[in-house]
Amino acid sequence: MMHGDPLGFLVALFFTLGACLGGGWWCLRRWSQARHLLDTPTSKIRSAAQGYVELYGVLEELPDVQTRGPLTGKPCLWWRFRIEEYVSSDKKRSWRVVESGASDTWLRLVDGTGECLIDPRGAEIRTAVREVWEGNLRHPLGPAKTGLFGFLTSGKRYRYSEERFHAGQPLYAIGDFRTHGAAQQGFDMPSAQGEVIREWKGDYVGLLRRFDSDGNGELDELEWNRVRLAAQLEAEDRHRRKAAQPARHQMSKPGERQPFILSNSGEDELARSFYWQAAAGAALCLAGALSTAWLFGVQHW
Repeated sequence: MMHGDPLGFLVALFFTLGACLGGGWWCLRRWSQARHLLDTPTSKIRSAAQGYVELYGVLEELPDVQTRGPLTGKPCLWWRFRIEEYVSSDKKRSWRVVESGASDTWLRLVDGTGECLIDPRGAEIRTAVREVWEGNLRHPLGPAKTGLFGFLTSGKRYRYSEERFHAGQPLYAIGDFRTHGAAQQGFDMPSAQGEVIREWKGDYVGLLRRFDSDGNGELDELEWNRVRLAAQLEAEDRHRRKAAQPARHQMSKPGERQPFILSNSGEDELARSFYWQAAAGAALCLAGALSTAWLFGVQHW
């Protein structure tokens, strides 16, 4: 049969090889992510090292930030939604995504030793709260359709899903951790001094007014020494003021191929889920490989 249908053979080969390669890639990816989770120790925010870090704490509201789910209108800290329309025809019946989106509002994680602001963009997010329901409106919070217009649109079916993070929920977070503030950074005196001098040179008239002692419109070597000393003192004073400010801890997507995950579940539950998904990928890879071998066997039979 395969000898007489080369196009069918190529299509079947495409699917079996795709299953083999896709399953193998998914298996390795999920296995690697599970190992990253289990091999990375949990850190406290106050003492966390800079770089790839795992944190565990409680979500709290950000001051002056009010967020509501776009489909339910319920107050939350973060949301993700999807609206699907039911499509029915002679050939198929399925749900088609017509709208989706996710919040980019930063999250505030507190663990008792400090707080960390998290940029959720690019993260794999798993929430404990997920609502799914159906209706006949394009948007569940849209105006009610009554009368003739409601009758004309009553045949459409929509399915809505909304996931949310709420204040007080536990949060597991693993990603790139950075602390901002002069107290956490080395003080480079020559660089800081040069920055002050360049800033002063931008107002050269003011620089002459301050340091041109003889009033000749130029700065000689002695006067430049006074400029450098004053710039050094100014740089040190600026550093002290910045160091007195509280440290700001932030987490975001790692630059390397390391997992960035935010979840209401702990690492053990996540790792277990990833291992099961890796096993499913391995099974798909094996099935694809066996199917490919069978196709070639039939082709040469």
